[in-house]
Amino acid sequence: MRILMVGDIFGRAGRKCFCAITKKLKREKNIDVVVVNGENVAHGKSLTQATFDEILSSGADIITTGNHVWDRKDVIDLLEREPFLIRPANFPEGAPGKSFCIYPYRAKNIGVINLIGRTFMQPVDCPFARAEEILKAIKRDCDIILVDFHAETTSEKAAMGYFLDGRVTAVVGTHTHVQTADERILPNGTSFITDLGMVGPLNSIIGMKTEQVIEKFLTCRPTKFEVEEEPPYIYCAVIIEIDNATNHAIKIERVNILEK
Repeated sequence: MRILMVGDIFGRAGRKCFCAITKKLKREKNIDVVVVNGENVAHGKSLTQATFDEILSSGADIITTGNHVWDRKDVIDLLEREPFLIRPANFPEGAPGKSFCIYPYRAKNIGVINLIGRTFMQPVDCPFARAEEILKAIKRDCDIILVDFHAETTSEKAAMGYFLDGRVTAVVGTHTHVQTADERILPNGTSFITDLGMVGPLNSIIGMKTEQVIEKFLTCRPTKFEVEEEPPYIYCAVIIEIDNATNHAIKIERVNILEK
């Protein structure tokens, strides 16, 4: 089995890039299942029904989110209704939506867990403790388990990778929009990358127009940020190859495509 895990899709540019590349990539690389982080698909903030449908129709099977998930009110209905749209599991108890899902594919059950970090992020429950709780609940029902850890720091994401090493198939980081070059199989068999990166405008500052972000750094004054929409676009992801007999990850391959 080959699973494509795609970095944060950012705004209209990200959706355009995702739509242009994903179906072709699935054919060329024999991809079975596609997991994407969709917390920025609607003009950089959360999802709408239309943007959710667009990503799904373009090849996504499972959509994870992050700290921007609540930025649009209509996302709550989406989270409650859609079985394979999930939000971070370690938000406080009572948060709407699902924190994990189990996606059936042929003879396999693929568990996907979404977590959010605490370092330089909003106050949330412990992601490590929550991961432990979910694993105990779903491990008997899943052949493969994938974790999207939406976190700011490399150290927190590395810690999660080693914490879950040997107990899940993959731990991938999201949130920084900058792809790291450290994809590998950890000592006990879990595939890992610190951050998947972004699908969106290359000549931007993590998706926003460069001059506006620079202005804020220069003046320290509040500045309105606008989403960059001009090409070229960047498509960042990983392909995880899994042994069908053992369900263990045997290879992780970084994807970095420039779309002009």
